Amino acid sequence: MAINFGTDGWRAVISDTFTYSNLRVVSQAIADAVTSSTWRELSKVDVVPNPDRIVVGYDTRFLSDRYAKEVARILAANGFKVYISQSCAPTPSISYAVKLYGAIAGVMITASHNAPRYNGVKLKAAYGGAALPEQCKLVEVFLNDNEMRSRGPNLMDYDKAREAGLITTFNPLIEYGNHIRGLIDFDLIADSKDLRVVVDSMYGSGRGVIRNFLQGTGVEVNEIRGEMNPGFGGIHPEPIDRNLGALASALGSGLGNLGLATDGDADRVGAMDERGRFVDPHKILALSIKYLHEKRNLSGALIRTVSTTRMIDRLGEKYGLPVFETPVGFNHISDHMMERDVLIGGEESGGISFKGHIPEGDGIIMGLLLTEMVAASHTSLGELVDDLLADVGPAFYDRTDIRLKQPVSKKDMIRHLIDHAPQAIGGEAVREISTLDGVKYIMADDSWLLIRPSGTEPVLRVYAEGRSGEMVKELLGFGNIVAEQVK
Repeated sequence: MAINFGTDGWRAVISDTFTYSNLRVVSQAIADAVTSSTWRELSKVDVVPNPDRIVVGYDTRFLSDRYAKEVARILAANGFKVYISQSCAPTPSISYAVKLYGAIAGVMITASHNAPRYNGVKLKAAYGGAALPEQCKLVEVFLNDNEMRSRGPNLMDYDKAREAGLITTFNPLIEYGNHIRGLIDFDLIADSKDLRVVVDSMYGSGRGVIRNFLQGTGVEVNEIRGEMNPGFGGIHPEPIDRNLGALASALGSGLGNLGLATDGDADRVGAMDERGRFVDPHKILALSIKYLHEKRNLSGALIRTVSTTRMIDRLGEKYGLPVFETPVGFNHISDHMMERDVLIGGEESGGISFKGHIPEGDGIIMGLLLTEMVAASHTSLGELVDDLLADVGPAFYDRTDIRLKQPVSKKDMIRHLIDHAPQAIGGEAVREISTLDGVKYIMADDSWLLIRPSGTEPVLRVYAEGRSGEMVKELLGFGNIVAEQVK
């Protein structure tokens, strides 16, 4: 039984490794881990008001609702008071509920942006963000210990647990919505005269949420791919350019002049401008910094992962704001948001959060912040991007994924890439080599190439950012050759 918690929880193929049987033993290990003093010591919360309380949520994937009930009844059998979402919900709304209810932990049934054949478990900590890697490892310790002792999960009938008051259903969107309304200026959005928004929920658990927020403003909103479809129409529910043809078509046909997209569990955001051009999370993060600092007069540290644009560094230098780089995974950004005054933190995958919100990537609030930005500027998203690139660009970005037949040794990969480091790529000298997460070659002109194994899939990722499209091709070409050597 190969069950491992990676960058953002445990994910596996449905009916292969992600089975009811395996989910039960994982749920028992979660119960054991959360009960331990070690979990509480790692919680980063001085006092957990309700250490016997756990929140459970789920996305729109095949059987997610039934898997969530299975988790809930096992947690109840271990003495926990379980609050389970009454229907599918965005991951950030479940994370917010964990903090709001003073719970010791949260469990979200989702495989996020992965292919439809996957499902998974995300663990949430008491502070309303992703569980720490140490907490995830603790679950693995109990998994192995229970297996060695042939200890099965505690079981309780779901309906009997409800009758006993150990399981309660709730709507996480009510209080989450109240919180969001305190962070987004909906009056400003309502004053916009020409804004028409198309929301692509990609059949995920964010369906209907942004639309419902904006309908009260009078802004015209059209939602596509908002119906229930556990197979996601055969696509990966990841809001990146190649998966957003439907959104581009909707904008091209005149349904709107701003496109917003969220992933399978709505903790990631993507966007398209009025011409159907993809606006990636790098630009969304940079635009958000400009807006929050220049228009809202907010300050604080800027946090980005190793795979995220260095436009953030240039904005930090411009505004006199400190910039911190982290390994990939929003839990590393959460650490900074808990420890210091942070304006915004984000990663290239589209997980972004800002001051006043929970330390959790949130595609819903970022889609709404983008809408506020466009409304405040009295211009288009495309023009905002052009202004950004004129200010701190140019910045071209791309990524390739190399499928692995078997996991690579990260240690061996790093050693090989350092030992065979180039002097220059694309005519630019390699100025610095970082091993924070994988190996990153940073060029003299601020271009960079990163090679690292994914923490959620059997994939070797090759990332590149350059000052021209040609430089990105040079970087990726070199990176793909080297990646093939070490895979």
